Amino acid sequence: MPLEILNIEDLVVDYEVQEGILRSVNHVFLKVRKGEFMAIIGESGCGKTTIVQAIFNVMPSNGYIRQGRILFNGTDILSLDPESQRRIRWEKIAAVFQAAQSSLNPVLKIKDQVIDTVLDHRQMPRVEIFERAGKLLKVVGLEPDRVMNSYPHELSGGMRQRVVIAMALLLDPELLILDEPTTALDLITQAQLIETLQHLHEDLSITMLMVTHDVSNVAKVADRVAVMYAAQIVEVGSVESIFYNPCHPYTIGLINAIPSVVGDLSAKKPIPGTPPSLINPPVGCRFHPRCPYASRLCREKAPELIDMEPDHIVACHHRLDVKRLQHEVI
Repeated sequence: MPLEILNIEDLVVDYEVQEGILRSVNHVFLKVRKGEFMAIIGESGCGKTTIVQAIFNVMPSNGYIRQGRILFNGTDILSLDPESQRRIRWEKIAAVFQAAQSSLNPVLKIKDQVIDTVLDHRQMPRVEIFERAGKLLKVVGLEPDRVMNSYPHELSGGMRQRVVIAMALLLDPELLILDEPTTALDLITQAQLIETLQHLHEDLSITMLMVTHDVSNVAKVADRVAVMYAAQIVEVGSVESIFYNPCHPYTIGLINAIPSVVGDLSAKKPIPGTPPSLINPPVGCRFHPRCPYASRLCREKAPELIDMEPDHIVACHHRLDVKRLQHEVI
């Protein structure tokens, strides 16, 4: 069994909002294995991005990590002093956050931003910095000389996104986290970026964790998938298990809602209802108001994550019934 590079244990994250306490991450357990491409999928607002912020311990001013541990190579990141945490960021764990292409400084050329990124963490000759940056820009499909001497506004959105990914890899991190990397990109650019991520994962043998609501892209690149709903993990398994043998009604609903350019479009149905409030979530299973399999048990007791088969866990009281009827369209 591959070693775990990241182990999230019983993570709870709250936000103080005007209406009360919003629990964005509710007792989440998640393991990422060394060398794999892991994905977290779910609707907007389910807590995916908050997990990324917690890993980096860069919560907004109204956000608090209430409990839990985040182990990176066995060390609890949250227990480290700020300087030790800073050394881990970018050198050991790098992240590409949402709308990352907008994070580039508009008044500095890319080469100057590359230099600043490296020298902020490590002393390195400029020649070596440019050499490494050039190799990484080639890996992500860009022309180094042109890009390094360009200002951000001279590059397309897709090119800027690739630049940010290359910059995240400058310090040779062990784990790269991608938060909604295809957001605000057109479909063709999305496809090109996903292909780039595939090549990066294969060529650099780097561990990747991607959080996204784009289920179809996950199917192309991920080794394992965690499904998140209303601040909780409801199913985890290999990409084959999740897409061909899903056992949670929400997972099935996500897959059945993927639009197709061929066949009967009317067969693709959205999940009924809307996600619950995370300030006052439903008692029991949080998906029960939208679930066609919901029973009294679901409304009274929250299900635990249970092994369905090797490397496939699901939180559903009716998982065996769902498994038998998994091809039924929700």
